[in-house]
This record gives sequence, C-alpha cells and structure tokens, in this order.
Amino acid sequence: MGGKARSRVDVTGTVKDAGGVAMPGVGVKVKGTQLSVVTDADGRFVLKTDNPNAILVFTSIGYKTKEVELAGKTNITVSLEEEDAKGLSEVVVIGYGTASRKDVTGAISSVKATQLENENPQSVADILKGNIAGLSVSLNTSAKGGGDLLVRGKSTLTASSSPLIVLDGIIYNGQLADINPNDIETVDVLKDASSLAVYGAKAATGVVAITTKKGKGSKPSINFNTNVGFAELAQNMRPYTGQGFLDWRADVMRSGATTPAYLYNDPRNLPAGVTMTQWLNGQTTTDPVDLWLNRLGLVANEKANYLAGKTVNWYDEIFRTGFRQDHTISMSGSKEEISYYMSLGYQKNQNLIENGEYSTVRTRLNLESQVAKFLTVGANVQYADRDESAIEADWSQLINLSPYGDMYNPDGSLRRIPTDDTGLNARNPFLDMTYNSRMNRQNTLFASLFGKVNLPFGITYQLNFSPGIDMYRTFNHASSQNPNVLTPGGSATRAQETRYNWQVDNLLKWNKTFAKIHNFDVTLLANAEKYQTWWTQAGNQGFTPSDVLGYHNIGAGTTPTVSSEDKVYTGNALMARLNYSLMNRYNLTLSLRRDGYSVFGVNFKKATFPAAAVAWTFTEESFMKNINWLNYGKLRLSYGINGNRDLRNIDNGTVDPYAALAILAGDKYISTNGSGIASSTNTVANGTRMANSNLKWEETKAFNVGLDFSVLKDRISGSIDLYDKTTSNLLVRQNVPDVTGYGYVYSNLAKIKNHGMDISLNSRNMNTENFKWNTSFTMSFSRNKIVQLAFPADDIGNGWFIGRDINVIWDYKILGVWQENEMTEAAKYTKAAIKPGDFKLQDVDGNYVYDNNDKQFFGYTTPRYIFAMRNEFNIFKNFDMSFQLLSNWGQLKQYNTAKNQPGSVGFARQNSYVVPYWTPGNPLNDYARLNSGTSGTSFNVYRDNSFIRLNSVALAYSLPKDLLGKIKVKSAKIYANVNNAAVWAKDWNFWDPENNGPTPRYYTLGLNVSL
Repeated sequence: MGGKARSRVDVTGTVKDAGGVAMPGVGVKVKGTQLSVVTDADGRFVLKTDNPNAILVFTSIGYKTKEVELAGKTNITVSLEEEDAKGLSEVVVIGYGTASRKDVTGAISSVKATQLENENPQSVADILKGNIAGLSVSLNTSAKGGGDLLVRGKSTLTASSSPLIVLDGIIYNGQLADINPNDIETVDVLKDASSLAVYGAKAATGVVAITTKKGKGSKPSINFNTNVGFAELAQNMRPYTGQGFLDWRADVMRSGATTPAYLYNDPRNLPAGVTMTQWLNGQTTTDPVDLWLNRLGLVANEKANYLAGKTVNWYDEIFRTGFRQDHTISMSGSKEEISYYMSLGYQKNQNLIENGEYSTVRTRLNLESQVAKFLTVGANVQYADRDESAIEADWSQLINLSPYGDMYNPDGSLRRIPTDDTGLNARNPFLDMTYNSRMNRQNTLFASLFGKVNLPFGITYQLNFSPGIDMYRTFNHASSQNPNVLTPGGSATRAQETRYNWQVDNLLKWNKTFAKIHNFDVTLLANAEKYQTWWTQAGNQGFTPSDVLGYHNIGAGTTPTVSSEDKVYTGNALMARLNYSLMNRYNLTLSLRRDGYSVFGVNFKKATFPAAAVAWTFTEESFMKNINWLNYGKLRLSYGINGNRDLRNIDNGTVDPYAALAILAGDKYISTNGSGIASSTNTVANGTRMANSNLKWEETKAFNVGLDFSVLKDRISGSIDLYDKTTSNLLVRQNVPDVTGYGYVYSNLAKIKNHGMDISLNSRNMNTENFKWNTSFTMSFSRNKIVQLAFPADDIGNGWFIGRDINVIWDYKILGVWQENEMTEAAKYTKAAIKPGDFKLQDVDGNYVYDNNDKQFFGYTTPRYIFAMRNEFNIFKNFDMSFQLLSNWGQLKQYNTAKNQPGSVGFARQNSYVVPYWTPGNPLNDYARLNSGTSGTSFNVYRDNSFIRLNSVALAYSLPKDLLGKIKVKSAKIYANVNNAAVWAKDWNFWDPENNGPTPRYYTLGLNVSL
C-alpha cells in the first residue's frame, strides 16, 4: 500500500545585504538537491519544495555563503554578510578611485603589507618580490636595498621600463626608498591595458599603486615596530692566499710557455727526477729561493713578506658583518569627523663592504576631516632625509692584490700600490674611504592636499593638489693626502639640485544604481602638471695653502669651474571612464584619455589613449548553480592603448625635456685686442643633436584575457591571464651621418611585440582550530620580438635583431677546450695562434677564420620563466611561520671568468678567485687555461644561471591577549627572520646567480607592539 505523496509548498523570500538593500542575482538552492533559483531585481525569490524543513543555501559573489533552515516557514527574509574567503569584496585601486574585486574587469594583483609583517620588508620591492605574478624585482645588494621593478617583461629599447608609481592615488615622481614599508596598507599592481588606460601616456610599463595606512578606531592606537639584525656574506668567492697563491702563480707562468714546467717549482721540493742543475737552467745564484720567487714574478716587498711569513687577507679586510636597525613608531585613530595616521621611522644599514652604509629618517602624516556634511578635506604628507654619503672600500680590487703585498707604509700610512707595481691595476682598496670625503644627502617632501565636495544628484567633486620638492646635495673632496690623488692640492666639487613638481587633479565622480540591477560609475578627470629642476655645480683644485677644509672652502683653489643646468617640462590630461555593472554579473569598462606633453615634437604634443574591458561572472548564472565544485568564476577581456613618455638621456639617466629640439653648444676661445691683451670670448654653435618635430609617445596596444576562479569550497582560488602587446614608435637615439652636421636624433623608429602568461594560485591546505596552512604560487613568462628597427638591417652594435628577442644572445658557440691532441686541427686557424687550453669556438662556415658569420643565436639573458611559492603556517594561534621560494629559470649569463684571462696586464701581476683552470695534467673542457688566448677574436662565455632561492624564512610569536590585557597592551609580537637564506643554482658557481659580487644574507630580530 503506497504512502501519501507529499504536497509541494511555495516558499517565498527576500534577500538583503547588511545595509538592508535588496540583492538581485543571489543564488538560492535547496541543499542536497538540484533545485535552485535566482533572486529578481527586488531581491525576491519563489521556489517549490516538498520538504517544509529544507535547508536553503544562499550564495552571491562578495558575500559569505549562508544556510537557513525553513522549519516550516514559507516566507523568510535573509541578510548576507560581505567578505567571503575569496576576498571578492576587498577594495583594490583602479586608478583615480577604487572598486570591489568582484567588479574589476582588468588584470590587477594585490598584496597586503600586513601579510608580510613577520618578514620585516625593508622596502616596497621587498613587499612585492615573489608575491605578484608578472612582476619581477631585481636583486639590489647595496646598503640601501630595494630593486628595480619590471611588469610583464621589457617592451621598450631605450625609454624607461620602470612602472609608474601611484601613491595614495597621486602619481609619484620620487624614490621608492622614501616610502616607509611600515606605513603601507596595500600595494596593487595594474597590468593590462584597460586598468592602465586611465594613466594614458605614462602607463605602458605598468602601474604600482601604493596605499598607505589611514586612521581607524575610536581610540588612539600607538604602534612600535623595532628590529635589529646583521648582514653577512651569503656566498664566498675567495682569492688565492699564501701557498695557494704561489702554486697558482707557478701555473700562470707555465701556461702557454715553452719552458720546462719544473722551472716554477719550489727548488726545495723538486719533482722526482729533476736535479738542481736542471732547475737552474743555466742561471747562477746563491739563493735558489730568491730565483724561484723572481720566476713567479714577485717583487721585492712580496719576497720579503714571503720570507717573513707575512700575508694580508684582503678578503677578510674588505668584507665584514654589517649591523642593521630599523625603528618605526606610529599613532592612528579616528574621532568624530577626523581620522589621522602619523609615523616616524629611522633606518640605518651597514653593508657587507667596509665603510658602506645607508641611513634615512622618514615621516608621514595622513589626515582627513569632514568639516561639513558636504565637504571633506585632508592631506597626505611624506618627508624623508636620506644619507648616502658613505665611501665603500673598493672591493673590485680584490683580484688585483697580492697576499704578499703591504697594506701600510712603514710610517703607518696606507700604501698606494701594495706591491709598488706602478702603472698596473692594483690599488689599495681603502684609499678613497680613508682620505676622501663625501656628502650625499637628499631631502624630499611629497604631499597631496585634497578636498571632496558632495554635489546634487550623487555627484562628487574632488580637487587634488600634489607638490613635491626634492633637494639634493652631492659634495666630493679628493684629498691631496690620498696617495692615489695626483692633483697637487687636491680637488673638490659641490653639486646642488632642487627639483620641484606639482600636479592638479580635478575629479568628477558619479555612482548610481537604477532598478537595483544597473550600476553606473563615472569618473571624469582634468589634470595638469609641471616639473622643474635647478642644478648647479662648482669645482676647484689646487687648494692652497692646503685642502684640509675640503669641499667646505671651494674658493681656496687655483682652478675654479662652474656649470649649471635648469630643466622644465609640463603636461596635461583629460580622462573619462565608465564602469557599468548589470546584476553584479556583467561588467563593462570604457575609458578614454587625452594627454599633452611638452617634451615631444611640435606636431605631436598630444595623443589619445582608449581602452575597453568586459567581464562575465558566469557562476552567477542559474545554469551554473548546480556545479558544486565550482564556487566562483569570472572571465575578463580587455583591449586598449597605453603610452610611454619616459624618454631618458642615456648619458646620465635623467629626463630630457628638450629631446625634440636641437641644442646650441657653448664654448670659449681666447682672443687679443690691439694692445695684445688676451681675453676670453664666448661662442655658440650647433650641438650634436638634430631636432625632430615629429617626436612622440611610444604606443602599446595590448590585449588581455583572464579567468578568476575558486573551486572546492574555496579551498583553491586563483587567476590566469594571457596577454599580447605590440609597442610601436619606440623612442631611440639614432646616429645620423656626419654630413648632416649632427651626431644623433631622437626618433620613433622601432616596433616590438610582447606576449606572455601570468598565473596566481592560492590554496587553503589545512584549516583547523590549532593549525592553519596556506600556500600561494605565482608563475609568469614573457616573450618579446623586435619587429622593426630604424633601418631594415639588424643593429649589431646595440645587439638588436629583427625577429629576435631584445635580450637574445648572439655570439660564438663554445664547443669546449682545445686539447693537446687537437693541435693539428687548431693550426689550420692561422690567424688565431691557438694553444692547448684555449676555448674552442664553432667555425660555422668552415673557413678557419672567426668572424660574424660564425656567430649564432643560442639563448637569452632574461628568464624564460619566473616562479614563486609562499607557505604560511599558524600553529596554536600564537605561532606564525612562513617561507618563500623564488626562481628564475632558463636564462644565460656571461661567465668570462671561465676564460681565466684578465686582459692586457695578464695574471703575472694579479691574483684570481679560486676557480678551475685547464692544465695538461687537468685537461678540463669547460674552463680555459690561465692567460688563455682569444682564438683571434672577441667572444663571451655564457652559463645557465637558473636558480631557486629560499628568499625568506620567518617565525613570529604573538603574546597571549589575556596576558597583554593586564598590562594594557593591545598586541605584541616577537619575530625573527632570515632573508636570502639559501640559493641553489643549476650551473652557476661564481658569486650569486643574480649578482656578480658580494650578496648579503640578512638576519633580523624584532618586536612589534600596539598600545
């Protein structure tokens, strides 16, 4: 007997957000079934179910999933909370404004500085390194730190490839070193043409948008972050010392020589079968040891020090363990209509190199006040004082110095050349730091003063005025006490520069929702800017009666010089952007910007940069609601045109505001009047630069397709972006024929294509009460190709080849090393004078002559792939641990050290790093003999410098809150970290794979306290 069938009931309801606003497009599903509906424009829904106690599941992007049991109810009202695990409700910078991540149509990646607190980032570069797909950060080993940023590979030849920096919504012309990382809240990196287009002429190389902390909370909060640490050498590349130096020097003399090898052996320890008579080789001496040392090339004081058992360990004298400290105190809060954040920071870092150091004082004030219901005013002000005056020991002298030389003269003064080899390369590495003096101070002020007015119809108007002042003082004194300063009376210079720039932004914004499903967000901009710099330098030499006052008394010299240079450029822009959203599901962005820039030619002072993007959140469609494993999915598509105006003078790296103009060059000549009195007369003539009235912006047309997703109950989320860019009208400095009367002209003469992929993945591996483990992974690659150059032919001089990567390697391919049994074949290269132990180059055309016809394309100097992985652990709520791995893969790097050939001086008066070398008894095939030949041509050795770096390891302990509450402390954390903890290289064993020199490993111990 069958049971009575259940009757279906209609369940109705309304879904609202936390503010009580109806939410259209919310998915409503009966848990455990395939039955689902979507709320209408008023947030209402109707569904039928035969279970009066069914559980309904409500989902919407940017909101927490909520389950509600009917318990017999047929009409319910549900409120959804924001901030889900995917972070879709978090705010990101989109240029001249912000947006929720769920509404973003462009390729924007973000990192919160608070995520990295335990790793104690010392710069903006440290915050970004390895955390943004498509952004590479170079290694900077100076005491100052930092690193160059590159977004989505190189797409220019000579213009700047650095991204535009935007600080709190304002274009920032200063140095990243002046921004205290402790002040940073978030950093957003804008990568595709649509998100970049609002910055038009400046944005082709990407945008890094930095947002600093603002006042929060009704009670004042004081935070103190202090840490100390030290820097030590991460890798050792030691030169030869003691007996090892003598053994190496003996092989130097043997290499390529026709004399018997035993002549360079210690006469007190001759090889078996070699007599003293043979060793003397016809020479007479009463002191065979002295003769032996002469054969090795040692000079008088080297021999004396050898006999006395005295050596200098130049390596340990030059390198040291550097002390580091960083302290920041900040206060923030919000009371009634005023919010504030202020900070003061001091940082002082010693380098690995003796006397190398850097210090800075940085302060910030962020203030905002609602002075009336319709008016808000505020200011963001940043000031920094940088001291880069230190003169480091010259560590590059390391391989020029003999361990048997002398650092000091008998009177205790520094010896100019430790072995008195006049005219050779060696110099005492401590001369300049001991005798010379320098002041290199920079004081910078950057501010943004703003006012916001609420107008009728939901329109807001904002005025930003952003002045920046940079004051540079670079004073240098080359003392006459310095034995390496050959100018009698010494010399000194005083250079001072003031840079002043201002920007004005007029912003109109309108945001309106119609029929609860149509949202319009409009931004209009009118911008103007001006940049000026004033530079003056005075110099003198031959100070009398002495130069003891150095650069403090520049007028006391006998040969004064003075020079100056002032520059100015202006710019302006109009911009309009529309963001449209339909049902929080379909998004459209349209933008148009028109820029003007005084630097360019009279025919191209202005340019227009349009862009468009669409996005579809397909998981909000009703037919996608039943796919349980897919929690979120959005497709993005964008196309746009961006510009690059950052044309730099390749001689000094500064902006050249007169690049489109020909410049008159001034000079002087001596003339005499009728009385025979000489006088100096000024004259002018055409300079070397030709004018170009058609000079204009580099222009990048870019296409991007992206996918944002979250799967398996948000356990795995991420994004994938593919892009294709074409940059035309590349700015190049082109040489012109002498017949023109000029040397060069700035032109738009090249084109480059660039394409690649960015991948970001985040996973929540474990999430229990006492153990959490999250992983983030990024991977990116970028490929470029030169499509066009100034002339149809390749530019061999600059290494630019049509159809090839900008950083392609074109050189001779090395097949190995010539061995002794191959000399018959080697002799066919009559112009090469090849000897056993020289590198063997591939003769492509087989004519036994090496020339450009034998050079090949066989690699790249930039990484083929960039990877990063970061793991974060929280244990028992109070312990945090993290580590990050970085990897550059597939690139080659010059390794000419493998030639064992220092140049014209040769090894006979030098030292060397301890690296392998070919000998008849050790016939290597990847290192040449000492003082190897060049095979009759100039070539470079390349090795794969792919690497994996353990970039950071951090551990932190947060003191229990119940304990802190008793002493009125909000939070306290003790942290320790190691940066550049280890590196593994595939085929590189010379210094660091990213740096041809000493690379630091940093150890830090710190305390972070909030009151």
